[in-house]
Amino acid sequence: MVFSLAIILIGLLAVRKLAASLALRMSEHTGLCMGLLFSLAVVLRVVLLPRHPVPMASGADDFSYLLLGDTLAHFRLANAMHPLHEFFEAVFILQQPKYASIYPLGQGIVLAFGKLVFGSYWTGVLLASGVLCALCYWMLRGWVAPIWALAGGLLAVMEFGPLNPWVNSYWGGSASASAGCLVFGALPRLRKSQRIRDGLLLGLGVGLEILTRPFETVFLGVAVLAYCAVAFRDEWRGFVKPGTAALCIVAAALGLTLLQNKAVTQSWLTMPYMLSRYQYGVPATLTFQANAVPHRQMTAEQALDYQAQSKIHGPGTDSFGMYLRRLAYRFRYLRFFLLPPLYFALLPFARSLRDWRYVWAVGTTVLFALGTNFYPYFYPQYLAAMTCLLLLFSVEGLARLAEGPRMFVWLLCAASFVFWFAVYLLPPSSITTYQSWNYINWGDPQGRTAVEDQLAQNQGQQLVFVRYSAAHRFEEWIHNEADIDGARIVWANDLGTEKNEKLLRYYPKRTAWLLEPDARPPTLNPYASETSPFITVH
Repeated sequence: MVFSLAIILIGLLAVRKLAASLALRMSEHTGLCMGLLFSLAVVLRVVLLPRHPVPMASGADDFSYLLLGDTLAHFRLANAMHPLHEFFEAVFILQQPKYASIYPLGQGIVLAFGKLVFGSYWTGVLLASGVLCALCYWMLRGWVAPIWALAGGLLAVMEFGPLNPWVNSYWGGSASASAGCLVFGALPRLRKSQRIRDGLLLGLGVGLEILTRPFETVFLGVAVLAYCAVAFRDEWRGFVKPGTAALCIVAAALGLTLLQNKAVTQSWLTMPYMLSRYQYGVPATLTFQANAVPHRQMTAEQALDYQAQSKIHGPGTDSFGMYLRRLAYRFRYLRFFLLPPLYFALLPFARSLRDWRYVWAVGTTVLFALGTNFYPYFYPQYLAAMTCLLLLFSVEGLARLAEGPRMFVWLLCAASFVFWFAVYLLPPSSITTYQSWNYINWGDPQGRTAVEDQLAQNQGQQLVFVRYSAAHRFEEWIHNEADIDGARIVWANDLGTEKNEKLLRYYPKRTAWLLEPDARPPTLNPYASETSPFITVH
């Protein structure tokens, strides 16, 4: 491994002067650079498809987001409640009063676009990754010299392009990160020229964050207001028109959110995830709130998820010590946003704090870290809007390094990316054991591909009863389309012989199967009646 990295470094050193000269000439051409970075992120992942095909949805979050994308692709915000909805209960999915995902619209729009335009939900995810890399360059152009903006765009491809979890799952991250790029790229441009166009881009960024990460939008809004209060304190009249344009876009996003609330929960002010918390006890409450209490019967999988989230939350409310320990633990996620060699650039970046804009940017990052720490769980997409700011800190620090150390850090980043990309091009090997955050090669540990292939070999419509064992642990298998009755395959909870007969009579023309996902490998056989009751959690 070390030898391979050395060979790559030598190769990169050999072409660095030619590459630097070419980059310097093209860095000022914004459209060209954005197109290049977009294409690079997309094409590199496409190159990996023979070894690492389109990711298979494999969990409750994936299934819920795909349901949202499918619902939007049918030009609906919610689906009618199914008359036999108890068979289709699944984690992070509402059945009453409407059949819908609990998540906000942003990532669903990405998935629906991919499905409607290209026939593939994942294509939307892939294109969003390319858009993010292009917008990272655009955002940096508002802060640093063009050549450093291009350098940052290339770093974005290395970190958030083909090897990143955001492009290899359906959870999302790129949409919120793109929202951050729009906001933090529009603000310095507004300060310079007060154009309505930049106001619209600012509003688009805030609006996209509202539709993607509503909770984190609170911190983004505070940051925007703080910036505007300083930047326009003496020339606020110039900000009136672009500010009004921004507010119009934000109002549209809020209106769309209210429409989703009304369509899904039948209440303008009740968000789908809030209703899910009332009905099923998940998602978990904030740490200064008491644990949620479910108000309806749950399946074994739903009960497990509720118990796990309650345990992570803790039996009571937060203490200051617990808050600090959780915050300290989350510092490890810096690796998700910055390649390790870039840590060396953070120290010289400290000299940039003489400029109030960078003080504000650091303060914004701290605000997000402190604010999201009130939620007991953590995933990188919670801080996705901060992606471009962390990239800005590293690029600004690199610019302040001496040429020798700067080139060394840059080459280490490039060599690391080239090495791992080459590893994924080759047949699977034990070396992937040493990877850090990437999981492009996780494959199919739950055995879902074989089950899907077996079902695909049978013509006509299928009905699959899913029977979990007593030892079942956190692997959701119930995943249905927005139009359950029209789907080729319907996945249903096994509720026991007597109740299952009701669903069999409802679908008399479907071939019935029994799936036991906890067997290793999972087994799929023609349906035979047994008992598998619901679980009630008090």
